[in-house]
Amino acid sequence: MKEIAKAIIANFRRGKHTYTPRQYILVIEGVASKKDAEKFIGKTVIWQTKGKKQKTIKGKITALHGNKGCVRALFEKGLPGQAIATRVSIVE
Repeated sequence: MKEIAKAIIANFRRGKHTYTPRQYILVIEGVASKKDAEKFIGKTVIWQTKGKKQKTIKGKITALHGNKGCVRALFEKGLPGQAIATRVSIVE
């Protein structure tokens, strides 16, 4: 798989009283508008751990989030709490 871009996990998707543990908000590097972020919808996202035990969790970018170029990603299973503010790879 070819890496297209890098992104940072900003937070999980949440409301005032509820949260969705599999959906995360991503900030893509170099993207600052809604128009630029639209081309990433449908792409695969990969989060990997560092260290001896390489753990990989895949997800998919499903929708835009706001007007500043953030996107929403749905992962196969929930990421651990320490995944927030880490980098993910966006691949084709």
